[in-house]
Amino acid sequence: MDIVNQLQRQYVDFLSSLYREGLLDDQFLQIQKLQDERNPDFVNEVVTLFFEDSEKLLHNLAIALDQQHVDYQKVDACVHQFKGSSSRVRNICVSFRTCYDAKNLEGCLRCLQQVKDEYYLVKNKLQTLFRLEQQIVAAGGAIPIMG
Repeated sequence: MDIVNQLQRQYVDFLSSLYREGLLDDQFLQIQKLQDERNPDFVNEVVTLFFEDSEKLLHNLAIALDQQHVDYQKVDACVHQFKGSSSRVRNICVSFRTCYDAKNLEGCLRCLQQVKDEYYLVKNKLQTLFRLEQQIVAAGGAIPIMG
């Protein structure tokens, strides 16, 4: 088996594991389908924007929860923006909502840490996926499309 086939197989296996683990869902597949030869970096650009927006949201949530008088409506607005991330993050957001509805600061801080942990996990996994894509292209191969 040549290097391109090995890398492509590794890519498909790794991507499949991200779906199985609930780190990615159909939204990612839809974004992948929008990428073509005219827009070869589309997925990477969208994911980079997601990372930038998520960093800001996490920062804003941390600031909001660090206030002497927490504005739970502001917390709600930030958490709401995370709901579209992945099924695992969506589940944490449901718990987050229960905590801020009850004005449970300790619970909110715990949920914030869980969202941060999930965010960094997804970020690291997607960076690994993009490195695999770069290796495939550098070896003269095409990125496999799942579907």
